[in-house]
Amino acid sequence: MKISKLDLEPTAIDFLTSQGFEKLYEPQASSVDAGILDGKSVLVSAPTASGKTLIAMLSMLSHLPKNKSKIVYLSPLRALAAEKFTEFKKLEKINLGRKIKVSISTGDFDSVEDKLENSDILVLTNEKMDALMRFSQSWISEIGLVIVDEIHLIGDEGRGPTLEMVLTRLKSGIIGKIPQIVALSATITNSDELAEWLDCEHVQSTWRPVPLSEAVYDDFTVTNQDRETYDVSFDYVGSSTIGLGLDCVKNGGQSLLFANTRTSAAKLAVDSGPLIQKTLSKNELDALAKISKKILSNNEHTQLVKKLATVVKLGVGFHHAGLNQNCREIIENEFRDGKIKLLSATPTLAAGVNLPARRVVISSVLRYNAQYGGNIPISVLEYKQLCGRAGRPQYDDEGESIIIGKNNQELLLEKYVDGEPEPIESKIISPSSLRIHLLSLIVTSPTITEEMINDFFSQTLGGNQVDDDIIELHLENAKTFLLDEEFIANKDNGFIATRFGQKVSRLYIDPMTARDFRNAIEYDITKGGEHTFGFLHLITTCEEFFPRFDLRQKDVERASIVIENNRQTLIRVIEEEECSRSLLALDLWTNEGTEVNLSDELGIESGDMHRMVDTADWLVYSLRELSREFRREDLVKELDILRKRIVYGIKHELIDLVRIRNVGRIRARILYKNGYKNRTALKKAPLEKLAEIDKIGMTIAKSIKSQVEKVR
Repeated sequence: MKISKLDLEPTAIDFLTSQGFEKLYEPQASSVDAGILDGKSVLVSAPTASGKTLIAMLSMLSHLPKNKSKIVYLSPLRALAAEKFTEFKKLEKINLGRKIKVSISTGDFDSVEDKLENSDILVLTNEKMDALMRFSQSWISEIGLVIVDEIHLIGDEGRGPTLEMVLTRLKSGIIGKIPQIVALSATITNSDELAEWLDCEHVQSTWRPVPLSEAVYDDFTVTNQDRETYDVSFDYVGSSTIGLGLDCVKNGGQSLLFANTRTSAAKLAVDSGPLIQKTLSKNELDALAKISKKILSNNEHTQLVKKLATVVKLGVGFHHAGLNQNCREIIENEFRDGKIKLLSATPTLAAGVNLPARRVVISSVLRYNAQYGGNIPISVLEYKQLCGRAGRPQYDDEGESIIIGKNNQELLLEKYVDGEPEPIESKIISPSSLRIHLLSLIVTSPTITEEMINDFFSQTLGGNQVDDDIIELHLENAKTFLLDEEFIANKDNGFIATRFGQKVSRLYIDPMTARDFRNAIEYDITKGGEHTFGFLHLITTCEEFFPRFDLRQKDVERASIVIENNRQTLIRVIEEEECSRSLLALDLWTNEGTEVNLSDELGIESGDMHRMVDTADWLVYSLRELSREFRREDLVKELDILRKRIVYGIKHELIDLVRIRNVGRIRARILYKNGYKNRTALKKAPLEKLAEIDKIGMTIAKSIKSQVEKVR
């Protein structure tokens, strides 16, 4: 099916051809046949890289000229949302009878931006969409098309229930007219069940632009899905995972090695570096040296960053959640550009970033599971996600995925290569999920009756998969908790949210956490004095706090010292075992510990610290808002200061200085040491003298002076 023959506006056709699209892939053509251009709801289940983004774009280009209603594109991750926003922003250049505006919103769940109301295409995370529904925005009823990316993640224990609630609200008509739904999924076993649940046409395809060979390596032999074998030999390498990666690079491809831990991923890169280096030209090595310098110049020199910069010079990289966003983006971009030939990564990469390689090597099918206290085999679904990264469109004739076996080749072939992904199961009836989402339903549907509640949840995916009496039992438990803790109240044979309940729902925290915050505010936190460490302890014990790192044996003494140093700011007496490494990290960070300090002293890498800062800021903000709700104005100012300290990683005395644009924690401390302890002092400072200070210079000095001139 040719692009030029599609029932789209000529300007839309011209745009698509200018982007290099001439002919539809098989899943795209099947989606058109199923009615995406005619306003029909469609669920597409197809492999990675089979062109699902174009399916989304086609539905947009068909919808916009015919309707004044809004389009919402839902993404499970901020990084993916940003990627799609960049792609869809191009649509603003097309004349579709009106000016098109594309916007993105992924954070600050308790805020509502005016730009969204005036936008035609909104790129949102699932959580942001859920939050906007809780605020009952009038434009929500104007949504005419919803595109759901990675809908198979509805089975994820963490993110799944939120997406399930959003889709149930949309398809049930509870917020207005039922929109067209275009759901995009990886290949899953029960995609037909999801399609039926959403009342969608079902498009299922196994087509890939690059054919995929799935295989298992064992004892120098690779056996694929057709039980065809070939021998490989790389005794001198020592590691079969690295040997297979190196073999691919030598033949002009790129290789992606999946390891089950961060340490293993980094070690694979370190060990493979000297071998990959030998395959590269001088020009390639010169380009890599510049990338290495870029990593070092833009980041603190932690051991992890130095290790990354060292291996990048050799043509390899590693990628995991311990790296900060800057490092991850550099590695991703340079791998896409082909400069980095071999990349080792933890499995989180497969779910979050589109980085195809000719060969994917899965070093182990075991993953640590905290619930079981040991390693367990990954699911077939996760395996299919990993091997789906094999094959680069426009570069490779075939992609190859290889599992490393250990005398269990046939078992791995049967379970993973021949296996069907597990069916997606709803996680909506977990206790925390029902507390959160039952409250949000009552907030947005005042005087909703028990019958209406049961009817709504019967329309969820969980309602299709679990017996009604089981869901109703779990709902009864959640409702009893919300009533007992005064989040909701009885009214007119139904339920309404109390002011406290409304506040908590819009803060986007678990009512269990809100109850603990309220109890601390009302009963534990005394008036007068500081409560800094007590606040930090309170938020790091919440279910929502992430990432949480347990104390190691060598951290116990440090925990004891930190508690003693902060005893005067505790809310209640705590013991060493009640501390986590995350709590110690926040304490160190807010006392201006560097990323090097955090890494060397606590084993906390910058990527983890940045996520902790985001989570802590949100939870401290929630604590602040509840303090205001319960008339503890004495705590509000203190919590405002703590938020600044958390976001900037500073001691109390630098608060005034970081209010200046382009003055972060480092420049603020330098200014303070040079005698400029606040903005008033900077206002009096001579420009030339200010410019002479290390890391300031004339440009920054002028910026500072222009800002502080307004200080009274």
